[in-house]
Amino acid sequence: MALEMVPMMDPAMVPAMAAQRPGAVPILYSFRRCPYAIRARLALQVAGLRPGLDLELREVALRAKPPELLRASAKGTVPVLQIPANSAQGPTVLDQSLAIMAWALERLDPGDWQRLGPGPEAAEQRRHMAALIEQNDGPFKYHLDRFKYAGRYPTAETGEHRAAALAILRQWNRRLEQAGAATGEMTREIAGAGARKMNEEMAGKAAGKGASGDGAKEIAAEMPDEMPQEMASDGRDCTDLGSLRGPWLLGERPSLADAALLPFVRQFRLADPSGFDAESDLNALQRWLHIGMTSSAMAAVLAPPWGLRQPWRSPSWIYHLALAEEWQAAQRQGSYHRSTRGLSLEQVGFIHASRADQLAATYRRFYGDAGPVTLLTIDPQRLTAPLRYETAPEGKTEAGAEGRAEKVGDESSEGGEKGSELFPHIYGPLPLEAVLNAEPFALGDSP
Repeated sequence: MALEMVPMMDPAMVPAMAAQRPGAVPILYSFRRCPYAIRARLALQVAGLRPGLDLELREVALRAKPPELLRASAKGTVPVLQIPANSAQGPTVLDQSLAIMAWALERLDPGDWQRLGPGPEAAEQRRHMAALIEQNDGPFKYHLDRFKYAGRYPTAETGEHRAAALAILRQWNRRLEQAGAATGEMTREIAGAGARKMNEEMAGKAAGKGASGDGAKEIAAEMPDEMPQEMASDGRDCTDLGSLRGPWLLGERPSLADAALLPFVRQFRLADPSGFDAESDLNALQRWLHIGMTSSAMAAVLAPPWGLRQPWRSPSWIYHLALAEEWQAAQRQGSYHRSTRGLSLEQVGFIHASRADQLAATYRRFYGDAGPVTLLTIDPQRLTAPLRYETAPEGKTEAGAEGRAEKVGDESSEGGEKGSELFPHIYGPLPLEAVLNAEPFALGDSP
């Protein structure tokens, strides 16, 4: 049995690909390091939602945005929260981080981040929150991008943009100093002590002394160049920022403004950690950043299951496992001509591929002892050769390296009958333009 698909046909037209699990929970499209996505995840986490239970989190590779994301939001940026059609709350799609934060906090706002009280003081705090967030998302982000990503803006003067961003940070620092003085929690002397404490913790971490907290340990170990060193724990364990002593931007309690700005100040520091830490007139802001980043709520959203390392695998795409050296050779040659492990396209007549749900079984059967394996994410619409979904003809076998031979379709990852499972086969060379992403693969990465 075979279903042939011309290169430009929507994969959803193939019956085996058409059925998708109805969305019983909201779907969050996210990117682990994006500050907008971080602040959305922070509000969702503080509101008590849990990936895999209360929502489905789909990590996005920005160089290979899944069509499901683009159908949900044409602008194709993260975060995007897709709410099931049968939900009574909110619109179907929220594609702004602040809208996602508001949706989450409407469900549960244990620290009153939104300052929803009826009095004039709460109204004044809401006005200050809006102004701070507008300043962050507007001029501060503008200068941050041109300082941190200078390569994207070749005509920008990096030093000028850093200075402009620092001028805004000094305004926030003065606000924190004033909040500290008003609440009695901090003076300049205390702020300086906080900054010195942070530097001592960073020095200890650099010397190999442990950071506590699963999220802090994992991120510090896996992303040493990206992870803010202030994640080293000071022994506190809290589920939200509200249990940490301030001062915060609006006083003694954190607000939506703190959660919305923290990921961007973190990003500024990561662009030049030593330079940021050396700014002696940012002591209050340095302490504020340290307090926010050492919260377990922030650590949680920067580590799995909130901060996933592997992108979500769309059922609209197909996938091929390649030996790393063979994929490297294909990049030099301009196209890929391997069918499966140990066999060429010319020998077999087509290139074996898998759906996302078939990858684990394919890897176990043919690549478990193969050494470095590269996962190719393929857009069927970019193929120049026919794509067919087929079961193996009766009696046909697939040979692996070292003389191994196993029957195709003799097991189904979805529990189908023997020989009934359809696999995508590409009847011609794989053009490099059809490969959206190439990444190292390990069995634990497969859903």
